[in-house]
Amino acid sequence: MAARPLSPLAAAREAAGYTQEHLATTLKVERTTIGRWERGVQSPQPWQRRGLAAALRVSLEELDDLLRQTLRHPAAPVGTSALVPSQTSPVPAPAAQDTHVDGPVPEVDVIHAAIPRLRRALDRLDLPDDGPTRSPADLRGEIVRASDDRLQSRYGSLARRLPELIAELARAGQLGDAADRRQAAALLTLALRAADGVAFKFGYLDLSARLIDLMRSAAQIAEDPLLLAAVAYVRTETFFATGDLDTAARALELAADQVPVLGTASSSAAFGALHMRAAVVAGRAGKADLAADHLREARHAAAAVPEGIYQGTAFGPASLRIHELAVAVELRDPLGIERAATWHPPSELPAERRSHYYIELARALLALGHHEDAYLCLQAARQAAPEHTRTHPQVRQSLSALLRTHSAPSSGLLDLAAWARAR
Repeated sequence: MAARPLSPLAAAREAAGYTQEHLATTLKVERTTIGRWERGVQSPQPWQRRGLAAALRVSLEELDDLLRQTLRHPAAPVGTSALVPSQTSPVPAPAAQDTHVDGPVPEVDVIHAAIPRLRRALDRLDLPDDGPTRSPADLRGEIVRASDDRLQSRYGSLARRLPELIAELARAGQLGDAADRRQAAALLTLALRAADGVAFKFGYLDLSARLIDLMRSAAQIAEDPLLLAAVAYVRTETFFATGDLDTAARALELAADQVPVLGTASSSAAFGALHMRAAVVAGRAGKADLAADHLREARHAAAAVPEGIYQGTAFGPASLRIHELAVAVELRDPLGIERAATWHPPSELPAERRSHYYIELARALLALGHHEDAYLCLQAARQAAPEHTRTHPQVRQSLSALLRTHSAPSSGLLDLAAWARAR
């Protein structure tokens, strides 16, 4: 039987971790009833909606919205594979992909379906729901896993787990003594950072700004200056979005000045990462001398630490090389670009970092007129981190430029452009 895509209601079910059979058992209905709801051929009765909303972890108003979307855009009839774009997503729907009725929902749909649950978890940070709270060691393990998912571009896995993890960390912050609460706040800061990785990349800029504010508050409760440095690093996204480069530069320089004495690898990495980020800001502002100064500071710090993940940020000699390329691209420096192009990121670097390198290199090569090399770099970025590449605005810009410069684009370029939703 031909495959068909699933509806917004089905995506919400998948995001909540239910199969059709499991949800039917929970609600004491037939599995075929769930299927009819998800295909938009029947709606839940009024007395069934409260239980369905509770199972999906959405409010009754959010459930009504999901049902309206499903009725407007039901799953395609059997034998077709057309996808209808979501009316509530801030970014376009993905290219058509077939999934069996009981198969996995496309990752992008899982992410959009999980965003209301994430917002609600943030609304309740000071009033978390009752529930189990694992030990600090177990929660640290969950944070390591969440950070790894973000850095490896596994956004669907993150979106499924983060609302409950954030709620659990909020409960942990209300237990124990002052030291326990500081530890819970530190873990919450990193969980919020992982959430921002999803929100920012998928176009929820208002949610990203809110998450960054909450990160700052949690880091202050944790009383950890290195976490505050990590928040300053992430906060640059807000200034990039508004084009306020002067404020971005001031914030990064102030944060670097407040990093503790560089006596440990963690403090050196925090200091170096801030200067690495500040170099990109200066490059975007066209301030070549200032960018060079920041890169010098970052190189000095990178020489003292191994490549690794520090407070959620990848830093070390390889990460610095990627940012050196970004600065050369911002400054339109052909020699700097050529130097950077002779190097390739090692496979042990996080997928997001590797894809970022190839995305920047593609943009640089395109500006230099090396169109085929630019296309190959975008393919390499896709291979390294598909969802990061697909959601990156520079990828769509580069592909659009490549399409304009080719009177007869290759099938590979057309397929890549369709996958990334470039025009």
